[in-house]
Amino acid sequence: MGVSLQTMTAAPATGSGAPERDIYTVSRLNSEVRKLLEQGFSRIWLEGELSNIARPSSGHLYFSLKDADAQIRGAMFRNRNQALRFKPEEGLQVLVRARVSLYEPRGDYQLIVDHMELAGDGVLQRAFEELKRKLAAEGLFDAEVKQELPLLPQRIGVITSPSGAAIRDVLSVLKRRFPAIPVRIYPVAVQGKEAAAEIAAAIETASKRADCDVLILTRGGGSLEDLWSFNEEIVARAIHRCRIPLVSAVGHEIDFTIADFVADRRAATPSAAAELVSPDQLEWLAHMQHLAMRMQNRLQQARSESGQRLVWLEKRLQQLHPGQTLRQQAQRLDDLERRSRLGIASSISHLHASLQAAHGRLRQHSPRTRIGEMDLRWRALARRLGVSMQSFLARRQQVLTVHSRALHAISPLATLERGYSIVRTPDGTIVRTADAVKPGDPVEARLARGTLQCTVDAVRKTG
Repeated sequence: MGVSLQTMTAAPATGSGAPERDIYTVSRLNSEVRKLLEQGFSRIWLEGELSNIARPSSGHLYFSLKDADAQIRGAMFRNRNQALRFKPEEGLQVLVRARVSLYEPRGDYQLIVDHMELAGDGVLQRAFEELKRKLAAEGLFDAEVKQELPLLPQRIGVITSPSGAAIRDVLSVLKRRFPAIPVRIYPVAVQGKEAAAEIAAAIETASKRADCDVLILTRGGGSLEDLWSFNEEIVARAIHRCRIPLVSAVGHEIDFTIADFVADRRAATPSAAAELVSPDQLEWLAHMQHLAMRMQNRLQQARSESGQRLVWLEKRLQQLHPGQTLRQQAQRLDDLERRSRLGIASSISHLHASLQAAHGRLRQHSPRTRIGEMDLRWRALARRLGVSMQSFLARRQQVLTVHSRALHAISPLATLERGYSIVRTPDGTIVRTADAVKPGDPVEARLARGTLQCTVDAVRKTG
């Protein structure tokens, strides 16, 4: 971007139409130049050699960045330079990201740097960031796809160089923490052109064999270029496909690789990775002893509870024993028999009293008693009747005698005694006149003593 400044030459005013002078102060000029520079340039990347480095007590970093033909002042403030992964020194070739500005008090044109890296690592760093963004967008770094590490692995696999310091650190820690866990080493190159392919193949092999419960992918520290095999996409995708939990421990604590982001867990160092995957046998022994004590206490408690339950069951068995039941039933039978006898006796006594009362009531209502009473009454009535009958008969006898005498006086029998007779037809009709019969009719004549069977010979009628 080009910047042009129009300078107005001061001239004496010759009339009312002369232009006014716009006179700048130095401060105003520097301020407007700074604004023009900051507005005219976005953040830019520059590469150059460090020189004239100054580190005041404020913690800010001041330096010059130069090439073969020119140089420019630069400043990197404390809040930015604390994140540097190297110590800036004279003559280092660096790559910086900065904005163009102007230091107004001195009018110095300068760079305000917010990022600095060694120039040799710049291309790699950009490739690292691009791959990181790509894999993050695909979800390879998501927590949901991370696998849990086993609490007590049966075998630990280590993918690393068999001759490096990392394997010695890992084996030393594993031997100290839990020597009973076997370790399988998958030897690979950890640096060079073929390293990434070997590492990816070893991860695939370990995943297919599935003879380890957890894997450690590790190597010692180094530059970004030394660690680049662990930033390759082939390694990242092999880690993502691995069916065994994998811990990445590449470089030092400040080193981060793509493998660290894809792995199920990251450890700062190889030793830290060994600490992470292996249990502490002392802690486990203490835990086992604690569990053994708890188990012993539990067994004692269970034994005590079982003993108490056994005593209770024995008492209950004694209570429910057939002999005890029979004794209780026999005692109950005796009690029931006694109660039955008392009940029967009471019932008999009650029934006897009821019977006596009923007998008394029966005697009062007995036919025999009634008959006796009626007999007595009958006898009295009979006596009264006899007396009455005799009196009645005597009176009737007297009347009869009177009447008999009167009847005898008028009785046909008396007439018969005087020699008369009574004639009857066979049907019992008294013959009163001669017209009642005709000759030849049989008739019966009753006399005072006896009867006569007669036949009518003739009939004579009188006047």
